[in-house]
Amino acid sequence: MPLVAHTDLPTFQRLHDEGEEILTPDRASHQCIRELHIGLLNIMPDAALEATERQFFRLVGACNQIAQFHVHPFTIDGLERSPAALEHIAKYYESFEQIKQDGLDALIVSGANVTHDHLQDEPFWQPLTEVFEWAKSNVTSTLCSCLATHAFIQRCYGVERTRLPAKRWGVFSHKVMDRHHPLMAEINTRFDVPHSRYNEIFQRDMEKHGLKVLVASKEAGVHLAVSPDGFREVFFQGHPEYDDISLLKEYKREVLRFYHGERDDYPPYPEHYFDDEIKRLLADYAGHVRDAKAAGFELKPMPEAQIVEHLEVTWRDSAKAVFNNWLGKVYQITNEDRRLPFMNGVDPNNPLGL
Repeated sequence: MPLVAHTDLPTFQRLHDEGEEILTPDRASHQCIRELHIGLLNIMPDAALEATERQFFRLVGACNQIAQFHVHPFTIDGLERSPAALEHIAKYYESFEQIKQDGLDALIVSGANVTHDHLQDEPFWQPLTEVFEWAKSNVTSTLCSCLATHAFIQRCYGVERTRLPAKRWGVFSHKVMDRHHPLMAEINTRFDVPHSRYNEIFQRDMEKHGLKVLVASKEAGVHLAVSPDGFREVFFQGHPEYDDISLLKEYKREVLRFYHGERDDYPPYPEHYFDDEIKRLLADYAGHVRDAKAAGFELKPMPEAQIVEHLEVTWRDSAKAVFNNWLGKVYQITNEDRRLPFMNGVDPNNPLGL
């Protein structure tokens, strides 16, 4: 069912322009359909702040449960922000205090960029863990993405992530490890997921602490795992929310970092993402970048329009299916008073009855 544009957040208009069905509050008020209220803790850096909104809003809006989805973006202290980003947040985001007062049915926590070797040294660590602790007692299910997964598992299960020898970067094939789990209903047993990270929590460490691994890759490790009860906490190490151009944007940023002397080596391609035609274009462009850097002249734009024509999305259907299953279970479990989610005889230690 559709998203409800309950604020003036520009993301709603952007999604409407892309063909998504977005309800106005007036139209929503005339439908006899139950609401679901979903928090989005957006801790991505400024360059990806609004794109992350759109990516997660799309996945929520694609779900076909009989519900109206109200998504409530908010953020936390400890993140360096530009004046423009602070203005966007002040105008369109809610405060965590307001979120706590109103309550949520479910919570999504985005990834983030880090500047320290250990997450507990990040300026946002304390406010982030405060959200985790509140969610454990007040939200039916919390879905964490990438960095948020690492932070939640470290805080609540005592497992610190491991630095990888090289960045895990690309689109990788994954296998469903537990076909009978409700989150895996009607999903292909193999599907692709983008990854972009320097760190990992390994399957053996997750399982040692009682987490259930649902989807994993021989190349990329665990993508999807859940808490011991099977549902209260959902962990992504990959990025199923990514657009077709997300990895291209990251690659472009790394090329610019090389040009400006912020990295010594020319960036490798994200794995299994660019086809041979794109690689030929980028090889020619790499020659130009090196020449421009050596001679000190201006860099020409990357031929993105030509590249985009060859990009393929091989993960979106599975991403939508997982979100559909997740919010479907949230809908079944929650009481209409979203501040009291574990009513109606549901066991909070085994909400799926597994």
